[in-house]
Amino acid sequence: MGVALTRSAQWTAAGRGTRNLETTPLNEAILKEIITFVESFLYKHPQEANYAFAEPLEWKTELEPAAFGSGYAVSETTVTSEEADKNGQPLLFLSVPQIKIRSFGQLSRLLFFAKNTKLKEAQACIEANRNPIAKILGLDYNIINEINEDSALLTILDKITRDNDPESETKVKIALLLKQLDLHLLNHSLKHISLEIRLNPGTVKNDIELLKRFSGKGEQTVLESIDYTSDYEFSNGCRAPPWRQIQGEICYVLVKPHDAEILCVTCSKEGVFLNGGKTDDEGEINYERKGEIYKDLVTLLKEKSAVFSENMSKQEVRFSEEQQKEKEQLNEVPKEEEAATLRKASDVSHRSMLEKNQINRGKNLMTKRLEPSLNWKTTVDAKVKHLLRDNLEEKHGGRLEKPRPSVLPGRPQLIRKSIEKAEEVISESSSESEEDEEPPDHRQEANADLPSEYWQIQKLVKYLKGGNQTATVIALCSMKDFNLAQETCQLAIRDVGGLEVLINLLETDDVKCKIGSLKILKEISHNPQIRRNIVDLGGLPIMVNILDSPHKSLKCLAAETIANVAKFRRARQAVRRHGGITKLVALLDCGQNSTEPAYSSLYETRDVEVARCGALALWSCSKSYANKEAIRKAGGIPLLARLLKTSHENMLIPVVGTLQECASEENYRAAIKAERIIEDLVKNLNSGNEQLQEHCAMAIYQCAEDEETRDLVRLHGGLQPLASLLNNTDNKERLAAVTGAIWKCSISKENVIKFREYKAIETLVGLLTDQPEEVLVNVVGALGECCQEHENRVVVRKCGGIQPLVNLLVGINQALLVNVTKAVGACAVEPESMMIIDRLDGVRLLWSLLKNPHPDVKASAAWALCPCIQNAKNNDKLRRHLAEAISRCCMWGRNRVAFGEYKAVAPLVRYLKSSDTNVHRATAQALYQLSENADNCITMHENGAVKLLLDMVGSPDEALQEAAAGCISNIRRLALATEKARYS
Repeated sequence: MGVALTRSAQWTAAGRGTRNLETTPLNEAILKEIITFVESFLYKHPQEANYAFAEPLEWKTELEPAAFGSGYAVSETTVTSEEADKNGQPLLFLSVPQIKIRSFGQLSRLLFFAKNTKLKEAQACIEANRNPIAKILGLDYNIINEINEDSALLTILDKITRDNDPESETKVKIALLLKQLDLHLLNHSLKHISLEIRLNPGTVKNDIELLKRFSGKGEQTVLESIDYTSDYEFSNGCRAPPWRQIQGEICYVLVKPHDAEILCVTCSKEGVFLNGGKTDDEGEINYERKGEIYKDLVTLLKEKSAVFSENMSKQEVRFSEEQQKEKEQLNEVPKEEEAATLRKASDVSHRSMLEKNQINRGKNLMTKRLEPSLNWKTTVDAKVKHLLRDNLEEKHGGRLEKPRPSVLPGRPQLIRKSIEKAEEVISESSSESEEDEEPPDHRQEANADLPSEYWQIQKLVKYLKGGNQTATVIALCSMKDFNLAQETCQLAIRDVGGLEVLINLLETDDVKCKIGSLKILKEISHNPQIRRNIVDLGGLPIMVNILDSPHKSLKCLAAETIANVAKFRRARQAVRRHGGITKLVALLDCGQNSTEPAYSSLYETRDVEVARCGALALWSCSKSYANKEAIRKAGGIPLLARLLKTSHENMLIPVVGTLQECASEENYRAAIKAERIIEDLVKNLNSGNEQLQEHCAMAIYQCAEDEETRDLVRLHGGLQPLASLLNNTDNKERLAAVTGAIWKCSISKENVIKFREYKAIETLVGLLTDQPEEVLVNVVGALGECCQEHENRVVVRKCGGIQPLVNLLVGINQALLVNVTKAVGACAVEPESMMIIDRLDGVRLLWSLLKNPHPDVKASAAWALCPCIQNAKNNDKLRRHLAEAISRCCMWGRNRVAFGEYKAVAPLVRYLKSSDTNVHRATAQALYQLSENADNCITMHENGAVKLLLDMVGSPDEALQEAAAGCISNIRRLALATEKARYS
């Protein structure tokens, strides 16, 4: 904590007074992380929370004695805690306004009492206690501030292994926790800083020079003037004095806006801000910051001057172009130098690589037999047969279960393609020899240049194997300090048998060992190889048993680890077969069984965390049909419905994610409706969390196959937020889910009316280009439903939607083709749209889709051709193609009956009046196919087809003769049968 506060926190400049923390976003983020650590310390580390500090932390507080509750002796001006150290000294003493605290437990409770002022209290405490570790642990442990090497941790570990003093053990545990906090704060600060825009002298100079060009006395200028305070420029491009450059400051400028006094501005690497200005007597600058930091000079001036903002908006395009030119010029020279350097380096590295490869090849032959081999040969042979499938599931998102009949058509196509591709690969690789083949397993090469962390972790694993209980706990804490997200660290644990040790520790009676082991397993189980190894070593049944533990921390860690491991089929099966689904569902009800005493809010937080972790594990497991059924039978749906009422977003995401996965089954959709879950899904569409919005929209998409559900979405006000979310197109996963929900909701006409009111149809038309296929499938599906109404067809045409729809007819995605043919067919009902479709050669494209191998595409193209027939003008080429298409379609299923039902026969008869023989031939062939149906024969007779066909029987075209004669024969046969039936 000391290192982070020294290096990362931003302090005011040293002066006569004490240095204080500046009010900056970074400092606020650091304080919030410290508050979170202290608040959770009481229940995460109850034994260490009672440890009495070497010296009290003392500061001036704003808390009044009345804020304290039970457990304290309270008077008008003093508060004394009932808890005391071994010498009888109270662990908390307040004498307004001075407060002294001697334990983490009391610090945690103080923050609980502080409520809205906890940030101020934390800041006051840190400012008054600049070296908190020395006060907490004593001067002997102040070395923790300077620990940068993991070897120092091993030295402390050796010390504790030899020393049996319980006080010393507690101190080291707290020291390690504080070091973990220190590392966390440093990493958090780096992430925070990396998100900020860092300025450099070149960028600042360009901005100032550009602003000078746009400044002057005219009304259209952005500023009256802008000048540096110093004319001298150092070699690094800075104009600030050297002692200010150390603070990251670049230069100072005097800016005179049209509508404000002169502003004295500091430009630094962190950003731009107003300083104290020039002093009247000596003309020196008061460097103290006055106000907030802005990302650049233009942003600051827009905030401080309305005239600048207005005139800048008029010059924005020109200014941006000039700015871009300057950047390109700046980058041009370094790029040329870099290219030359790279060419030289490439030649050298190529030669050295050849030499190195020859040396390594010889080393490999010598050292291959010495490489560690942990291929898990002791596992049951049957497990090996699953490895190929596991590997493929890892690649394809763990969705290799065979799709159930109840899975909805039109599910986002990226997932469907992954399933089809993965199943195809499995079916191709199902031979016996390939099943027995080991999947590629990443092992560290014996001669590889491994980082020091690899060897340090291996030393810690030795302590795990041979140390006593205390050494084991400390070794686990030390191992957790490493970056376990790094693959080298993960494989270091595995390569020396660390996984077996960690899994064995889960079967001990020591809670701390279990917690330490699970924390490490949770982190490293993100690696696909590691999670397969965990399953092979029988780790899942042990974790499932831990779900029954009375310790909530253990339940949480076990559930989170199961969530990481259950990413492939065999792991999900193992969870179910060992009763894990029932136990995970029980965790969802954890909040109702809390028996913890005082400080209820802290324990309620733990209950929420238990339920969240349970939902997270169920989310991973719910990708299997058998697990979905197990969740339903265990009573999971009512519990998930109850958790949807919470305001905790981190809880809602896995809950909605589980419901979204399960909603693909009919039983679940009925239960979701019965539990009134739709109302909560709609409510959470208005959340600010994009991931939560995505899963809610996806769940609505799954459920909206049912008419009653579509009505519920409308009645609960869900259509407007769905329409609003269409405007945010950066997050493609969320956009796919939202457009899918709109598509399914559009099946109901009442919903389409609402979408028209919300201008959703115009937005959907705008999404027909430059979008991934999984979005396009849903967008076109929604437009196909909306265009069943005349008003919406007009909107699509006026918005220019016909051309992008026709362009999509040349794609290869089957689901997209099914939807786009339906949409084009719906638009073709309107004559004006039909003219555009004809001009764009859309009818020929529809006709060509009749040759598509997929039956759904053929059928949809055939339906789309029906309105084209009715609205086709005097275009003989178009008529010929339409007639040929109908002739082909009549050979499938009951299409000839359907053409009659959709009034396609009568317009087709009129095609016989054309002067083009090609149209006659195609039309006669189509009528011949249609005449196989009795109702169609009646329609042909009523529309005068017989007389026209009789003239064509004598045509020199044999195909036309044959088709005309065949059609007349069918009509005559029907007439004879009718007459016979009348007189019989």
